Amino acid sequence: MNDGEVRLTREGNVATILFDRPQARNAMTWSMYEGLASACAELARDTSIRVAVLRGAGGKAFIAGTDIAQFLEFSKPEQGSAYEEKMERYLTALESLPMPTLAVVEGWAIGGGLAIAACCDLRIATPGSKFGVPIARTLGNCLSVANYARLVAGIGAARTKRMMLLAENVSAEDAMAAGFIMDVVEPATLDERIGAICTQLAGHAPVTMRVTKEAIRRLQNAGLPDGDDLVRAAYGSEDFREGVKAFVEKRPPRWQGR
Repeated sequence: MNDGEVRLTREGNVATILFDRPQARNAMTWSMYEGLASACAELARDTSIRVAVLRGAGGKAFIAGTDIAQFLEFSKPEQGSAYEEKMERYLTALESLPMPTLAVVEGWAIGGGLAIAACCDLRIATPGSKFGVPIARTLGNCLSVANYARLVAGIGAARTKRMMLLAENVSAEDAMAAGFIMDVVEPATLDERIGAICTQLAGHAPVTMRVTKEAIRRLQNAGLPDGDDLVRAAYGSEDFREGVKAFVEKRPPRWQGR
């Protein structure tokens, strides 16, 4: 399995985090999540950076989820809890960056990719891009309460239920109507639009943007209930093990409801 890379580059006061595993639609491996954490730690210390752009390599996907083969080793509900706790540390590191973050979605933002995009402050997408978490159809696991909260904040409770329960993807146009993305941009003008947004953000007061981000983050996380029992129920189920096995074997899962 190609573990892929997360590349951090800088150009002036703009940093770019590139998810580089295009042959697998940039599906995240453990090492890529660690690479994201390292990039965030580095950026958090760099006061010269005013904007961070997150983008997938290849132009066909932002991130198409987490590499499912990695779940084959899961056999206990505690592993699901540990996984979601680890993911939350990675996502919180991104969400807590002091500078504005811009997710550029070209194609798929699925599962973990949608969670990463939801942690960014601003999002733009190309026409035809899709956002979703099809785990009710594929794996039979669940999200952390914090990730459910991010989706409800981003696209609303009704759209989140429809997306999750029907395992439907949300189009770029619907995501824009919900306010989740700020613009749908043709590929030919995408780089120009990214540059314009970065220039605008880089010209604003860094302290104002930093404290605004943190204030909103605290509001969104205030009073979140514990959801470990829900995570353990999903990841400890026979359905989850069947879902992972079926996904890897490229066949429909046979759900038993237990």
